[in-house]
Amino acid sequence: TQWGNNNSYCQDNEISWISWNASAEIKSLLLGESATQHNVDAIQAALVGPGVESVIHLRTLHLGPDEVLVAAKIAVNGAVTAADVADAINAAEERVRARVPIATHIYLEPDLRRSAPGRG
Repeated sequence: TQWGNNNSYCQDNEISWISWNASAEIKSLLLGESATQHNVDAIQAALVGPGVESVIHLRTLHLGPDEVLVAAKIAVNGAVTAADVADAINAAEERVRARVPIATHIYLEPDLRRSAPGRG
């Protein structure tokens, strides 16, 4: 029935109803929702360890309900070898996955921590 609605395209039946709660969740995923603050804090803490001095910047993105992409620029020691950097990155990825299992895709870019221009 149209329940008094004179719009002939108005459908009032079981297949036309939308779960508005589900649509809000889908919308947030479509807009690229970041991980929860709890997970972001856990990821940031897990990244720092042997071979990783600090996190320069970090971005997260939900790819699905149980999938988070992690992209971070991490500060490493400039005096180490490429093999040491690769080992540090692999270890950091393992630490992140142990703390936040939904972090399924992790991309880490090593860099040297530099002071901001004009700050000496």
